[in-house]
Amino acid sequence: MQTLFPVKPLSIHFLLFVFAIWPGVTLISSANARPADDRPNIIYIIADDLGYNELGCYGQKTIKTPNIDRIASDGIKFTQHYSGQAVCAPARCSLMTGYHMGHAFVRNNGNPKDRMPAYKKDGIFPGQIAIPDSTVTIPELLKKKNYATAAYGKWGLGYEESTGDPLKQGFDDFGGFLCQIHAHNHYPKYLWKSGKKIPMPGNDRTLKGESYSQDYFVDWGLEFIRKNKEKPFFLYLPFAVPHLSIQVPDSDVEKYRKIIQEEKHQHRGYLPHPYPRAAYAAMVTHMDKGVGQIMNLVKELGLDNNTIILFSSDNGPAYNRLGGSDSVYFDSANGFRGMKGSLYEGGIRIPLIARWPGKIKAGSVTDLQSAFWDILPTFCDLAEVKTPEGIDGISLAPTLLGQTDKQKHHDHLYWEFAAYGGQQAVRMGKWKAIRQDMLKGKNPIIKTELYDLESDPAESVDLADKYPVILKKLEEVMKDARVPSKTYPFRTLD
Repeated sequence: MQTLFPVKPLSIHFLLFVFAIWPGVTLISSANARPADDRPNIIYIIADDLGYNELGCYGQKTIKTPNIDRIASDGIKFTQHYSGQAVCAPARCSLMTGYHMGHAFVRNNGNPKDRMPAYKKDGIFPGQIAIPDSTVTIPELLKKKNYATAAYGKWGLGYEESTGDPLKQGFDDFGGFLCQIHAHNHYPKYLWKSGKKIPMPGNDRTLKGESYSQDYFVDWGLEFIRKNKEKPFFLYLPFAVPHLSIQVPDSDVEKYRKIIQEEKHQHRGYLPHPYPRAAYAAMVTHMDKGVGQIMNLVKELGLDNNTIILFSSDNGPAYNRLGGSDSVYFDSANGFRGMKGSLYEGGIRIPLIARWPGKIKAGSVTDLQSAFWDILPTFCDLAEVKTPEGIDGISLAPTLLGQTDKQKHHDHLYWEFAAYGGQQAVRMGKWKAIRQDMLKGKNPIIKTELYDLESDPAESVDLADKYPVILKKLEEVMKDARVPSKTYPFRTLD
């Protein structure tokens, strides 16, 4: 692969001359400096259930996110970036492996059946169905180029000691929640760290506690950066906020109680919070503070110009005031149709911003159609690792580096989801085809809707009858873009 960052080697005669006249000279002037041709550090941060419009840089007016917004103002903002799936575990599988939902191993949330009895009896968190040992992940690929690798936050692709344990999938260290059910409370009794359970002081898994898990993820990330400042590193921060339950230190809530008015509602699911709107906004802003800490340390250590920082979300925002959340109040989905769990735009279109001083042009905006399965080949490209053959993703590195004439484009983007009624979707250019209620009854009537996202991003006018030729073309893609999964069957399609 041709290097993206060519550097001419110094002449050996020049080096000998330098050493001759300055015997004590060293090639690196600072203990924190690294050679100019070193591969970049990569920091990838994702929020959990954060809507497209819940960041200031995407138009949010109430929730304050100044540090995350700085990533966008100093770098690039993607306006048509998509998650791998409308819910947690499969989205993260797509991210880590470079496959869309027609080929990915994990295609839905699900718990191992053999772990459920212990969960129901003893409260042992089941963890999600584990990705196989044969799975090739981002950290495994980056380690080929001697990257230090770590993940702190919510994993969701395998329980402890399983084939999907992050410590068996290329990460040198992991801290946080292995199971997403465990992550439903931000004041847990314990977290996993380096393969061991560590107790969280002052926590009893109720609404409040003394040890806020989000702060541990940030602190562990900071520690990892300091430890590996002299070598290339990959830091993955899959934060668990603002996923429900709504929980955050009271001091953060007070700032929003002054400006946000609450409204009576029927509480459903998760722990109730007395000020759910204010507390939800506070969760996002508290997360933003942690992102600022990460950015500041990178700059302090002199790593700014050799570190790319990306921020995204795993899927769309919560719906129907579940757990007290109010995505309508915050316009979290930006007016798009649907929310979490839906293959309409509101469930899968997500923010993506990236910052890399000197490499990414500040204030850039791109409408390139991209998705989670593009992240793996992008990181391979940046680290000069050979991208695995047969994956669904393409590298976004040319767009990040301003080389848009070299950017490849997807013929289509594909999703399927054997949940929330059963859904299937394809985006091809400005067109999007989507199917709903595919699991309704023994012999469901399958209807394909067609939308022009260029003129109708809210997917409000079905054009299926008006453009039958286009509809048929996208239906053919729906048929050809997938292989059946024994682990996650989709009876209507299989």
